[in-house]
Amino acid sequence: MIKTLACAALLLTASTGAAFADGDAKAGAAVFKKCSACHTATEAKNKVGPSLMGVAGRKVASVEGFKYSDALKTFGADGKVWDDAHLTAYLADPKGTVAKNKMAFPGLKKPEDIANVIAYLKNPAAAK
Repeated sequence: MIKTLACAALLLTASTGAAFADGDAKAGAAVFKKCSACHTATEAKNKVGPSLMGVAGRKVASVEGFKYSDALKTFGADGKVWDDAHLTAYLADPKGTVAKNKMAFPGLKKPEDIANVIAYLKNPAAAK
């Protein structure tokens, strides 16, 4: 009985995690409004922060013309790319993921908000 409950809990957790991992671009667009004062996801235009257009799969600290912090350049020096894992960690806790980076935003606290923003960043057109 205990094994059955543990398996059910594990499956429920896994299916919930998968739903978050997939995200909803439309919901992500709404959450991204918190980011839009400093970033754009639909234009190759830098603001206070770099353009996030095409960020998914892009090398860290690689947007032409943006002056990144030394901390973010060091974080990406080994060729890291903004994959789901790095985006998830950074969006949840920017300063904890890359200490001394310039981003003032404290992070998104809800896993579903993070998954939704990532879905939006991957495909902003899907939010329309």
